[in-house]
Amino acid sequence: MDGITANYVDITNRNIFQAKVHFTDTVTRIEHISAGENPSLPYLLPGFIDAHVHVESSMLIPSEFARLAVTHGTVATISDPHEIANVCGMNGVYFMIRNGRSVPFKFHFGAPSCVPATQFETAGAVLNSDDVKTLLEDPSIYYLSEMMNFPGALHGDPEVLKKIASAHALGKPVDGHAPGLRGEDAKNYIARGISTDHECFTYDEANEKLQYGMKIIIREGSAAKNFEALIPLLQQYPDMIMFGSDDKHPDELAAWHINKLCARAVAKGIDVFYVLQAACVNPVLHYKMQVGQLHEGDAADFILVSNLREFDVQATYIDGQLVAENGVTKIPCTLSTDRPNAFNRTRIEPSALGIPANGPYPFPVIEALDGQLITNAIDEQPAIEQGYFVSDPSRDILKIVVVNRYLNAPIAKAFIKNFGIKQGAIASSVAHDSHNIVAVGTDDESLCKAINLVIDHHGGVSCVKHNLDMVVPLPVAGLMSDDDGYKVAELYAIIDEEVKKAGSTLRSPFMTLSFMALLVIPALKLSDFGLFDGQKFTLLERSDGKPGIQ
Repeated sequence: MDGITANYVDITNRNIFQAKVHFTDTVTRIEHISAGENPSLPYLLPGFIDAHVHVESSMLIPSEFARLAVTHGTVATISDPHEIANVCGMNGVYFMIRNGRSVPFKFHFGAPSCVPATQFETAGAVLNSDDVKTLLEDPSIYYLSEMMNFPGALHGDPEVLKKIASAHALGKPVDGHAPGLRGEDAKNYIARGISTDHECFTYDEANEKLQYGMKIIIREGSAAKNFEALIPLLQQYPDMIMFGSDDKHPDELAAWHINKLCARAVAKGIDVFYVLQAACVNPVLHYKMQVGQLHEGDAADFILVSNLREFDVQATYIDGQLVAENGVTKIPCTLSTDRPNAFNRTRIEPSALGIPANGPYPFPVIEALDGQLITNAIDEQPAIEQGYFVSDPSRDILKIVVVNRYLNAPIAKAFIKNFGIKQGAIASSVAHDSHNIVAVGTDDESLCKAINLVIDHHGGVSCVKHNLDMVVPLPVAGLMSDDDGYKVAELYAIIDEEVKKAGSTLRSPFMTLSFMALLVIPALKLSDFGLFDGQKFTLLERSDGKPGIQ
């Protein structure tokens, strides 16, 4: 390949012109750009970048994530590996780096800042400030991952400040995580040198943080969808906005990625150069990414698209290598023999899931919100049968449990509203951030069976209902499959549909389920220790002083 002639999209200078891009003899870099001759299509532009994603949430190892992502024009990611770090510690982070290097794709991993995320749950590992410093000193690590412990940042927790200081000393940015933080608290959090936030779910919150100098990553994942609320800000702050998926399940990744966010933004009348700046340029500048920008001397990382409206990707090149063409990946599937994990739980019995109806009640119930990570806390009284609180599908109040995966310990139990399941149960070992087993169901027998399917496979997502016991195994850390990504996407789509056939009206029931143990997002969540008040940042106590409702 001596060159490509196309409509060259110069994002920096806001210009489109006919050009021929010439490559070096090794074809890995751009040598020079000259005038082209009457090309009609396609358009040539830098590759798309997911500016905040947890690869683990795709349920695919990095090499398989890359195989799917390149078909949509994604050439690189800013990837926070704190999911696997919470399970396997530093060994998990190094697994992600090793596996990511096995394919032509530009993963830029961060050093997880909060492992475990809180002291109110059981995780598989701890990364202290010395561990984080060691990771940050590795040239394969580009930033300090999202600082979820915003109370620690605000109140000067020594360990938090050491982690931030290590990043600053090395000239590496610090990602934020501060849902709902406003006013002086937001100012003080940002003043610690925390430069981004992907957790804004209202226009006003994001606009305020932008005015304080923080960059905003507009998130559109499988569960949390903030694009509609935040995209108008791009027209006002083109230098300060990026796109990220945060958590994206495999069926959606097989269908679309950052390319469709570009199409949606342009359809809303946002300046196309601003859109491409957010999708292709801003992350490279902010994180000092090793990604070409279509300049002379740059790495030959670029895509060809049919037009600047739908952004249908005709070809994706990374370091001059054709990695996808017309929706078909060119990256081969290579199964991994490296399967780090930490799974020590033995099977359970239905009797372990009972909740004696001995008060106090009514008590707080988690109210899940479709398309959001936040929840509400509402007071309800579940149904009572034979002296036990039980699920009540007629009122959509179902039992939710969290089972410690790292050791045999008491099971935390509560109730949740808005899952909509009318029969059976679902369970998952993808349960942010500590990744214990979380399950929701209509009866204890189904819950037990769904949980045991996950335990038997040392990780997975499962669905149990009439005439169906199904599991998608996730043997890598209980978070990811090392199987063909398209096969995993197909299996996930099937199990997702079965949950919806069981009555769930959630757009992504497993993704929503995975966040019901995420304590750092208000208002009410469940850890393996019990119910947690995310606003007061403490376990919720009953009138007898014990946490939860047991």
